[in-house]
Order: sequence, then C-alpha cells, then structure tokens
Amino acid sequence: MSRNMTLQKLQYAVFALLSLVATTDAFAVSPIEVQTIQLDSQSIAANFELDGAIEAVKQSVISAQISGQISSLEIKAGDQVKAGQLLLIIDDREVMAGEQKAQAQLIQAEAELRNARVNLERTRQLQSEGFVSKAALDTADTQYKAALGGRDQASAAVRQASLAREYSRVTAPYDGYISETMAQAGDLATPGRPLLILYAPSPLRAIVHVPVTLTNAVKEGGKVEVLVPDVQSKQHWVVPVSKQILSAADPIAQTITWRLDLPTDDVRGLVPGQQVRVRFTGTAAKRPVIPASAVLRRGELTAVYVAGKQGFVLKIVRLGHDFGAEGIEVLAGLSPEDRIALDPIRAGLSGARPLANPASSDTSKP
Repeated sequence: MSRNMTLQKLQYAVFALLSLVATTDAFAVSPIEVQTIQLDSQSIAANFELDGAIEAVKQSVISAQISGQISSLEIKAGDQVKAGQLLLIIDDREVMAGEQKAQAQLIQAEAELRNARVNLERTRQLQSEGFVSKAALDTADTQYKAALGGRDQASAAVRQASLAREYSRVTAPYDGYISETMAQAGDLATPGRPLLILYAPSPLRAIVHVPVTLTNAVKEGGKVEVLVPDVQSKQHWVVPVSKQILSAADPIAQTITWRLDLPTDDVRGLVPGQQVRVRFTGTAAKRPVIPASAVLRRGELTAVYVAGKQGFVLKIVRLGHDFGAEGIEVLAGLSPEDRIALDPIRAGLSGARPLANPASSDTSKP
C-alpha cells in the first residue's frame, strides 16, 4: 500500500515536471514579432511658427572718447532726445590744459619757423655773393624745412586738442530714445567705455533664430509673416519689407539668424526687446519621414531599429523637424530600402523579428 502511494506521487511529480518543461519550451520558441514600416518620402510643406524679438535697426552704444570725470548727466533711461541734444558733460579741465599747452607749442614753432626763414634768406644772399659755401646754404634750407614740419605738427596738435574739448560734451547723433544709461555723475569716463544706449523708434525689425534643418525649406519661395499689435491693441500678421539671412549658423544652438525689416506703418505699437510671433510657410518638398513612436532616445542618442537578416539592428540617425502627424524628418542614417520597427522597445528584446507583413506608411500615422 505504502509502496503504491509512493509510486503514484512519483508519477505525479514526473508529469508536473514534463508539463513545466513543455511550457518553458513553448515560451522559448514563441517569437517576438514587431511591426515594421518602409522608409518613405512624403511631400510635406514646412509650416511652423517661432518666437522672435524686436530690435531697432538704428541703435548706438555711445561711448566716451576722452578721459575725465562725468560732471553732469543730463538724461535718464526712457527719455526722448533730439539730434544734437546734450546728453552728458565730462570734466574738460585736463583737456583745456592740454589745448593751452598745444597752443603754446604752436607759438614756439611759428617763432622758430620765422627765424629759420630769415636765416635761409640771409644765407642764400650771402652764398650768391660768395661769402658762404653751398654747404651752409644746404644747412639753412634743412633747418627751415625742419621748422616748417614742426609748425605743422604743432598746428595739428592744437586741432586735436580742440577736438578733444568738443568730446567733453556728448550729444545725441540722431532723434531717438535712451534705452539704458551705464554711467552716473561722478563716474570716471575713459575712451571706449560705454555710457548709454540710444535707439531710433523707427524702423524696427524682428530677429528670429531658425533651426538649420528648416532654413532651406523656407529660404526659397517661402512666406514669412510677423504677428504685431496695431493701435487698437489688436494683433495682425504683417509681411516684412525685406529680410536678411546670416550666412553662419550658431555652432551650439544650430540656428541661423533671420533679420526681418518691418513696415514703418506697422511698428507704432512695438518697442525693442518685445517678443513677437513669426510664421513661416514653406513650399512642399519630398522629405523622408518616420513616425515619432519609432524613435529610440537614450540621453543624447537618437536611433531606430532596422530589420536585418538576424532580427533588428540599431542604427544611429540624425533627425530634422517634427512635422507632427506626418512624422519626423530623417536627415541621415537610413537608406530608402530600410524597414524600421514601429515599436523600438519590443524590437530591442532578444529574439525579436520583423512581422511578415510590414505596415504601409499611411497606416502607421498616428
């Protein structure tokens, strides 16, 4: 009896073990099938909006041109000024002393020039009468030319000193507004030190930084508009009168700066530094795109799984603009014949293989 029960228990254990092995083998041989899509190029127009900032076309950083203490600041930030209006005064006592010194040197140089001229004329007369040699005449002529050069140099020093005295009174070069003052009365002004910033309220332009991947899409044949407020505080889109696209890209942000000159009649509600919206409408072009769900991102790594002979292969890709429902543009890393896994997480599992019937590009869209 006991022996029969033991044998029965052993049979049950063997049956359970065989069932477990069979179940494990079933899971082991069950493949992980992942749906794929063929890389396709679609006709997509690059339509997008970016934030921009208003900038004055005419803006000047007014700096000191002489050294001296600022004795008076006649304006403050936000003031409206006219061309030629006095902005600040720099103590010119040192400059005036330099001008007086230059004038004294000019008087001395003119006296030396007169003496040299008289000596030259006398020597020329004596040489013609045979009382002095030709060498003496040459010496007198050289002394006269040296005195003439000294007079010219002293005269230039006087003009320079007079000009420096004019620099002590800093005036506005054109009509505009003071946006910032960077000095106060009592500060020491030195040549090249910025004192204030002046800008003209018109014309204005919008500055926008366009990603490099989108610049070519809207550069030729595209339309650009800027959203600006009008006098009733409502907003409307205006077309720039001209645009300037810088030739160099920012190496860090990978953007290219666009300067959009705005119509004069549409800038009355704008001020420099104000944020605006810029709308780009590009022409349609063939672009290779993939669904956003197919992209695997790990830190700075951007990759997709591509179907291969032994399953899936991870490929690094460089992506462009995200066109939303149309997909993300692929700039580099894929070939037209590549089949991309729509689920990169499942494609990365061991034993994953492409589904027998790949999805079409239309059915893969969200």
